[in-house]
Amino acid sequence: MDNLIEGIGWAAAITILASYLLVSTGRLDGQSAAFQWMNVGGAAGFIINSGWHDALPSAVLNIAWAAIGLWTLWRLRRKARAA
Repeated sequence: MDNLIEGIGWAAAITILASYLLVSTGRLDGQSAAFQWMNVGGAAGFIINSGWHDALPSAVLNIAWAAIGLWTLWRLRRKARAA
């Protein structure tokens, strides 16, 4: 189980790092659904990994990170429906 949790943590780190790299290089827009989903998925992985390791500050930070991403996705969807 430990290896699975570590794998989830590494996948989360790579996903969030990739999303930041893609936005920084102009390949993704910070308001794009792809960027937001990458961040939500990465945060979810970090929540699992942090929770497993009892790293409460990191888990709470990533809950907030995921919530911001989900809120942004909701706004993007609402905006697309209005257009």
